[in-house]
Amino acid sequence: MSRPCNRLSLEGGYNLIPVHNLDANHPCVRYPEVRAVLLSLRALGNLREPPYHTWHSSSMDLLDWLGLFFGFQHDNVKNQREHLVLHLANAHMCLSLPPVDNNGTFQAIVLREFRRKLLGNYTNWWSYLGKASNVDSLESDTRRELLYVGLYLLIWGESANLRFMPECICYIFHHMAMELNKILEDYIDEETGRPWIPSISGENAFLNRVVKPIYDTIKAEVAKSKNGTALHDTWRNYDDFNEYFWSKSCFYTLNWPLDFNSKFTSERKTGFVERRTFWNVYRSFDRLWVMLFLFLHVMVILAWEEKKYPWLALDNKDVKVRVLSLFITWSGMRLFHALLEPAMEFSRVSRQTSRLVLRMVLRILVAAAWTGAFLFCYTRIWVQRNHDKHLSNEANQRVTFFLGLAFLYGLPELVELVLFFLPRIWLNSKVFDLLSWWFHGDCYIGQGLTEGLVDRIKYVLFWVLVLGTKFTVSYFFQIKPTINTTKQLLDSTIADYEWDWQAIFSVSNKFTIGLLWLSVVLIYLADTQVWYSFYSPFVGAATWLLQLLGEIRNIEQLRWRFRFFATAIQFNLLRQEEIMITGVTTFREEDIISDEEVGLLQLPPNSWEIRVIRWPCFLLGNELLRALNLAMDFYDEPDNWLWYNICKNEYRRCAVIETYDCIKYLMLHKLIKSSTEEHSILKALFREIDHSIETEKFTKTFRTIALLQIHSKLIKLVELLLEPNESVNEIADAMQSLYAIVVPYLFKAKTMDQLREDELAPKSRSAMARWLFKNTVESQDPSNKDFYMQVKRLHTILTTRDSMHTIPVNNEARRRLAFFSNSLFMKMPQAPRVEEMIAFSVLTPFNDEAVLYSKKTLKTKNEDGISILYYLQTIYDDEWKNFIERMRREGMVAADEIWTTKLRDLRLWASYRGQTFARTVRGMMYYYRALQLLAFLDSSSETDITVTKEEEGIDLMNYTYVVSCQKYWEHKAIGDPRAEEIIDLLKHNEALRMAYVDQISTESDEKEYYSVLLKYDRQLQREVEIYRIKLPGPMNIGEGKPENQNHGIVFTRGDAVQTIDMNQDNYFEEALKIRNLLEEFKHHHGIHRPTILGVREHIFSGSVSSVAWFMSAQEASFVTLFQRLFANLLKIRMHYGHPDVFDRFWFMTRGGLSKASKVINISEDIFAGFNCTLRGGSVTHHEYIQVGKESGEQFLSRDVYRLGQRLDFFRMLSFFHTTIGYFFNTTVIVLSVYGFLWGQLYLALSGVENSVLGNDTNSKKALSAVINQELIIQFGLFMTLPAILESSVEIGFLEAIWEFLVMQLQLSTVFYTFSMGTRVHFFGRTVLHGGATYRQTGHNFVVQHTSFAENYRLYARSHFIKAIEFGLILMVYATYTPSAKLTFFYIDMSLTCWLLVLSWIFAPFLFNPSGFDWLKTVDDFDDFMNWIWYRGSIFAKATESWESWWYEEQHHLLTTSLWGKLLEIILNLRFFFFQYGIVYHLGISGQSGSVFVYLWSWIFILTAFGIYLTMSYVRDNYGAKKHIYVRLAKFLSLILGILLVIALRQFTAFKYVDLFTSLLALVPTGWGLISIAQVFRPLLRHTRLWDSVVSLARYYEMMFGVIVMGPVAVLSWMPGFQSMQTRILFNDAFSKGLQMFKIITQKVHQKDV
Repeated sequence: MSRPCNRLSLEGGYNLIPVHNLDANHPCVRYPEVRAVLLSLRALGNLREPPYHTWHSSSMDLLDWLGLFFGFQHDNVKNQREHLVLHLANAHMCLSLPPVDNNGTFQAIVLREFRRKLLGNYTNWWSYLGKASNVDSLESDTRRELLYVGLYLLIWGESANLRFMPECICYIFHHMAMELNKILEDYIDEETGRPWIPSISGENAFLNRVVKPIYDTIKAEVAKSKNGTALHDTWRNYDDFNEYFWSKSCFYTLNWPLDFNSKFTSERKTGFVERRTFWNVYRSFDRLWVMLFLFLHVMVILAWEEKKYPWLALDNKDVKVRVLSLFITWSGMRLFHALLEPAMEFSRVSRQTSRLVLRMVLRILVAAAWTGAFLFCYTRIWVQRNHDKHLSNEANQRVTFFLGLAFLYGLPELVELVLFFLPRIWLNSKVFDLLSWWFHGDCYIGQGLTEGLVDRIKYVLFWVLVLGTKFTVSYFFQIKPTINTTKQLLDSTIADYEWDWQAIFSVSNKFTIGLLWLSVVLIYLADTQVWYSFYSPFVGAATWLLQLLGEIRNIEQLRWRFRFFATAIQFNLLRQEEIMITGVTTFREEDIISDEEVGLLQLPPNSWEIRVIRWPCFLLGNELLRALNLAMDFYDEPDNWLWYNICKNEYRRCAVIETYDCIKYLMLHKLIKSSTEEHSILKALFREIDHSIETEKFTKTFRTIALLQIHSKLIKLVELLLEPNESVNEIADAMQSLYAIVVPYLFKAKTMDQLREDELAPKSRSAMARWLFKNTVESQDPSNKDFYMQVKRLHTILTTRDSMHTIPVNNEARRRLAFFSNSLFMKMPQAPRVEEMIAFSVLTPFNDEAVLYSKKTLKTKNEDGISILYYLQTIYDDEWKNFIERMRREGMVAADEIWTTKLRDLRLWASYRGQTFARTVRGMMYYYRALQLLAFLDSSSETDITVTKEEEGIDLMNYTYVVSCQKYWEHKAIGDPRAEEIIDLLKHNEALRMAYVDQISTESDEKEYYSVLLKYDRQLQREVEIYRIKLPGPMNIGEGKPENQNHGIVFTRGDAVQTIDMNQDNYFEEALKIRNLLEEFKHHHGIHRPTILGVREHIFSGSVSSVAWFMSAQEASFVTLFQRLFANLLKIRMHYGHPDVFDRFWFMTRGGLSKASKVINISEDIFAGFNCTLRGGSVTHHEYIQVGKESGEQFLSRDVYRLGQRLDFFRMLSFFHTTIGYFFNTTVIVLSVYGFLWGQLYLALSGVENSVLGNDTNSKKALSAVINQELIIQFGLFMTLPAILESSVEIGFLEAIWEFLVMQLQLSTVFYTFSMGTRVHFFGRTVLHGGATYRQTGHNFVVQHTSFAENYRLYARSHFIKAIEFGLILMVYATYTPSAKLTFFYIDMSLTCWLLVLSWIFAPFLFNPSGFDWLKTVDDFDDFMNWIWYRGSIFAKATESWESWWYEEQHHLLTTSLWGKLLEIILNLRFFFFQYGIVYHLGISGQSGSVFVYLWSWIFILTAFGIYLTMSYVRDNYGAKKHIYVRLAKFLSLILGILLVIALRQFTAFKYVDLFTSLLALVPTGWGLISIAQVFRPLLRHTRLWDSVVSLARYYEMMFGVIVMGPVAVLSWMPGFQSMQTRILFNDAFSKGLQMFKIITQKVHQKDV
């Protein structure tokens, strides 16, 4: 439907500053740096006027000139004008340069540096292609520099989706800069004889003639992906189009103006072909696998000699010769890699790729030649040796020749090793290009990926430690035991077997040996990950300690080190008083502290002539009372001894001095009139006290025993002063009462006459008889907040009787205070003034998430009767009380006002505790608030707090927050309340901007798309449209989130941009350190300056359940400990979607903040890190600042391949094991479980285990070694170890150990084992078949029970069926293995596998609220059966119908490749082995080993299936009208079955137990047939057979559900188990006193508020 363009922008409207108007009354325009840039842009000089356009030289500038000449959109010009002005002005402020002169000429160095940075990628690009630059380096020509910079920005700003193709933009800029040069040089067109006019000109010409044709080509190609389901080699993605511009051929084929009848629109892949196969891991990381197999090769040779230590085997010369065979293995693996490349890259081959074909052929020929040479020479050695019966001279000569050949073969590796430690050796460029082409092919990126020598030594030592441990353990605990068992198997013969049916495999037990080695080799290949996971937490923790993390781990340590903390604030930030006051105020606004705690936490400014630092009251606690007790205890001791004991505690000393000074100032300057006799008495009294302290005679002069009485009287006086309306007479009475104690009791040896003489008493005796202070008390102004704040503090110090160790009470407040204080002790750059800081932006992509919780949402109850508000009130009980206290302070009287006048506050309070857009906006706006405070402190001093007009606008120049709301127009069109809620957020946040894509229907029913930026105008009191830039088409043609980021980045400003997701938060105290963080861009880390600043993330979604705790602990260790290790030691940190800060201009010219190709870049964030590393960037990690807070497709990507090939060997190891290696190795570990169990099953059923291994458990060391390796992973120790070490640094070692024990008691092992299965399942499926999708972050946090049917839908394929398979194998193994008699050995062999089975079955119920509630279990079973049997229509959802879900689960088999289908069939053949093995153990087989036994079992299966088909036919055709036929068929089947059993029992060796045993054989076969039938679904779908497959699959699913549900039902029936499960799940909530059991069982009466 067509709707009008609701354009609200007014003439003269602006975004951040009015750059269009030099005379505007805006503080930023007054900055000389801003005015200088604006004047330079308007310095047009003698530029030729654009033809065919109206030119106003007085109001237009250089960007307008470019826009008219080259056809850029008007709003694009406006946007980039502000962009350029802000950057150049900020850049000048950041540099230590003299101010601009009066003529507005700014320093040329600023513009020159910006041009070099902005065009850095363009410079590298034309240099790589060997072309000449079209940017003339006239450094003295400011106008020309501005034109080049402005042209690039205008191209980039209007390129839309082309921004993902940086070299495409370079190509466009190259030609447009050439045409710009012709215009500037007054070039005459030879064809027309007129001044040169660009080939791209006219209204919107750039969009229509450059951007849109390329966009349409990309969009048409993306359509071939079939929404990501098509194979990657059948369509081209963003990278393919971009890499087209990495070759000179683009200049000859695409030309300029663009020629789209060229190779650009062909269907050939460019640069790389993504294929779904596990061979990618070998192709990308071949050096890793070569290393592993070469070591395995050598270890097997050495272990075969059975020496105690491996080096002893080398005493045998024959062994040394055998070791040389590793070169055959090495060259053979190289040959395989060379053959693998053309197999993977075949679709790239064409006439235009002759260099690619030549390289492939040459590499294959060279690799084959080396392999053949090694084979030939090695064979000659042994021929000679066998002929001579020993290593003769001739044989030794052949060995020497072989060694020479091996040296030549390894020479490139030796040269690489030398260059690794001597990076300054440069080769001739042509030689380097040739070597680069030979080893890596033609590739623009991935060159020069080197680190500093010190950094390399560090990560080399780390990997030497890891690999040394790995190979040592592998040799002694894997290889050697397996060699012993292998020799024993080789010595046995086929005659030793109990049965002979397995003879078809091998007569020399090779098949058995292969099964034995399968698990060993799999574990060997994967356990590098284990040792990496073991050492990395220790190294990461050590790195943390070296960086001074953990200096302050909790509030107790903060109390003792607060003195240094205050100094650190002043050193790293600014005046600590204002920082602390604002920070505490922010805490109160967030309701994590109460009004009372505000006073206790604030660090008040020094006043009332107090001589010591006025520490926060929570530090002083009851120190004054302790000092009074000391005075009582030491009443006869000298002053110095009493003072020494008081000064042992600094806070006690300060409390005493502050209390005395405060009382003194209060009485002499605030309370008593100065012209009275009472004032003179008090003055004399304080003078006497001061003198006694100075002369150290206080205890001799005064009775310290009287101090307690004075203390109580002072409390009464102060309490009266706290009442604003209290009568002065009552205050006078209190003063009189206090004086009455001081005069007679305080002084030890003074009579009344002496008191009068010393002016401590009235001179006349009649005055003593009357009341003093009667008319001398000053009345206080109730509006004097400072006075009452000081008196309140004095009252707190006087009355506090506890140590206040629990202040603040809220755990989140305590954590944030501790982290903030600890971070200030860490190494961080000095913060500059706000106006000199690096400007930055924050960018958040917003899709369809919640903005604010509505009233209805807060009140609506879920299926368990719990509303969101009630849940929040329960979980955040103290914060709710603080909120109500704040509302009452702000005017709320009645409780029901919370739903009326205070409804917005209530919605915000709830939204700030969920994963909502409002929470993210609040957190990011803390940056703006912090910069406002810091700018104020920059410009003010202790005595002058005025702020100039210019300084008021500096915060907007340095920070802006852009939210890219791609669906805002949809929400607004349909009246979605989220649209108004977003506008409300704009209204209350000055620095917030909202970008969205508007869609308009034209008169010709075509749709036009516009990129629009909105802000809220406070004068107009409405949202105002600032920019509207037309797009070439729909924004989302790739992955949604990166496309959304790319759309919003054009409206960001500054040198840096921070990417924030919708599930992240920020804190005010952390925002104060943003200046320090941004300064890191100016410092070298190693030999590079950072291009991504990694930032620590706090996981705030922990909630109260143990699952949330486990996930938070695991995630927290990754975002801290491991990130630290990646960045500081391994130099391989990437970007992981966390709140990292990007060098904005570096990334905007190199493809943006993420990649967006459909499916392949579904984990878009990490590809930004890949791209950064490949293009020579550097990623660091910084932990003094924090922000609250899928891998299968990566496996196939070109980025992973290039990093695996280009990084040096040790960084490649780090990259592999920190990215896809984790998922791959976890998959291999689970596969080793498969291999181990199936191998054991074969050994048991074949009789090999009994006949060959017997009862000698020593011969089974290899088997136990394998399974013990599994034990380590199974228990999840390496999942919890990082969390332990992280916690030990943050909260202390003992606390971390206790936390670990609690996690184990809460079954964290079960959770981590279960999550491992999830990763393995989806990683394997994605690699083989695809189907990865982006899952939006969940935002529902209300505790609710998940039904069994839902759990089955989620976990049946990934966990339940696999667990049932493992359990069946273990039961069959226990039945037929002789090891079952050896109880300990059997337990040792199978315990971890049973733990795996139990974890994969029970985890969804253990961590499901009310998972073992009997009534819910019964309801769940009914629901499950209804779901199984519900047939519905073809439109039924998977949640409604089992059949719909079943088809969805096998959908990936329809889109997978032929190889994927073949592999699926091969894997499913394993189920037939049950039948093959067990039928020979049936009594009816008569112990026959004939193959006919197996064939008869298939006849039985086919007969049973035929009967099933017959019954199905009868039921379908006669079930409705002639049901008697159905009953008759069932009766005949029953009779036939009984007769068959009787016949078998009579005429064969049939036993009744065979009925149950045969089920173990035949049920897996049926499942295997069903699984294979799913692969052939396209062929069987329209046959009668398919209906039977579906029907049989339904019964199997029902059986699986009953198997899983059975144990759950039994445990649910047992009394007390549900309570125990609830305690396990919500232990943290119980420790807080929350009644979670009542919540989830609907037994709590909900409050209205």
